[in-house]
Amino acid sequence: MRHIIIPSMLGNALLVALPLQGNAQNENTEKPNVLFIAIDDLKPKMGVYGNEMIQTPNMDRLANMGTVFLENHCQMAICAPSRVSIMTGKRPDYTQVWDLNTQMRDKRPDIITIPQHFMENGYKTLGVGKVYDFRSVNQQQDEHSWSEPYLRTSNEYYDNNQRPMLYWYQNPENRKIAQKYIEKANDKGLSGNDAIQYALQYFKPSVESAEVKDNAYNDGAMTLLALETLAKLATDNEPFFFAVGYQLPHLPFVAPQKYWDLYDREEMPIAPFQEKAKNSPAIAYHNSGELRSYTDIPPLASFSDQPYGIGLPEYKQRELIHGYYASTSYVDAQIGKLLDYLEESGLIENTIVVLWGDHGWHLGDHDLWCKHTNFEQATRSPLIISAPGFQSGVTNSVSEFVDVFPTLCELSGITFPDNLDGVSLVPVLKNPEHQVKEIAVSQYPRRNGDVMGYSIRNNRYRLTYWIGDGFRTTQPYNDSLLIAKEMYDYKKDPLETENVVDLIQYRHAYKKMTNLILDFFESQIAK
Repeated sequence: MRHIIIPSMLGNALLVALPLQGNAQNENTEKPNVLFIAIDDLKPKMGVYGNEMIQTPNMDRLANMGTVFLENHCQMAICAPSRVSIMTGKRPDYTQVWDLNTQMRDKRPDIITIPQHFMENGYKTLGVGKVYDFRSVNQQQDEHSWSEPYLRTSNEYYDNNQRPMLYWYQNPENRKIAQKYIEKANDKGLSGNDAIQYALQYFKPSVESAEVKDNAYNDGAMTLLALETLAKLATDNEPFFFAVGYQLPHLPFVAPQKYWDLYDREEMPIAPFQEKAKNSPAIAYHNSGELRSYTDIPPLASFSDQPYGIGLPEYKQRELIHGYYASTSYVDAQIGKLLDYLEESGLIENTIVVLWGDHGWHLGDHDLWCKHTNFEQATRSPLIISAPGFQSGVTNSVSEFVDVFPTLCELSGITFPDNLDGVSLVPVLKNPEHQVKEIAVSQYPRRNGDVMGYSIRNNRYRLTYWIGDGFRTTQPYNDSLLIAKEMYDYKKDPLETENVVDLIQYRHAYKKMTNLILDFFESQIAK
């Protein structure tokens, strides 16, 4: 029997050998397994997407085994709505999850999720890490989705049984500072999560490096649990759907020092265009409030009086980009451990692997950071699908996250639920030149949801309608509700420097895109 060695959960004092018995499982099942890898805030910035600086050898390895979707877009560039859409195959106006406060089953009690549907079709379904956003489901991470209780990373999986302070921090100096604020909170009668939230008001750095092992931080510890789980699944006689969710590269950017050492900060490429696009509406922008919640980011007024953006000095931009790259490489190394086990166990021969990031991320373009827009850097999201029997490839075919549910059903020989909003991408896996749809549709709310921006993207253009009066696509569209419009030509202007919606030379393209967005609105009313 072959073995793969990983650190033991018992304080890392021992090494444990995981049996490589995947071939035995594969001989007893016709249905393929599914490894479903979610990565928080990962933009398509990996090597396979054309970034020559970043080091992501394992995601690139997976890409060489599967199909890379270059023109994939999320339904909404924020964690909870995007994840609910991919997990249900339904758009946000159906799920009614437009924010970080709404639980999907409060709005749609009978909605069907991918793992739930697979469980009903003979699969063992398990999850670990951040798959759903925890704010959109209950404490059981939606028990309808899982065959067994959701997996939790206990202290034993962390190096020296020591969890990060304030959820994230392991650098010794940061731990000391955090402990002082925890003690102040305790003096005020606060404990547990209340004490942590108190401390984070005063100490919440946006970046951290530390000379620690991979499993000192959450994603490394969770990977050990995921590997143990894969080893158990390999001995079962039933196919599995295993969802593994990574927290990084979400802020704060925390990673072992060796991943920071992969890069020279002075060589970090800052965004070449850090201004508002010409003729673009103010409603398209924000002031990067998520980033400004970190205590090492000075207040907005320290940099600029403009109503949008943040105006970070160049040194801080490079530090953040360095942190984003280091965090991405750290997660990449964890994914490599999963792929190693799949390959060495033989499970890879009968396992579909899906890797996705829930949305893109602004790294200073348009003077924006984080997500929360309908611009390209926020909606464009990585998607890689590797399936047994399919050759590798790269496609420019337009896709969106609602397409993942029907794709996995077809690959697994499972009947689709009746009302999915997406289409199967299997024809694209067979032929990367094939187009299964003309547009992807994203949306983002403004003004507490009273305004919704709907954005359609084809292979060249993006058209965005900002619509007021609480409009949603479940009701008829009326031009009188239109507040602002944007259109960008990515062939001539990939950085979105000018809104061309009113330029006469684009009148024909605008008319075509207008017909497409109006057709989309009409198609949604019956749903």
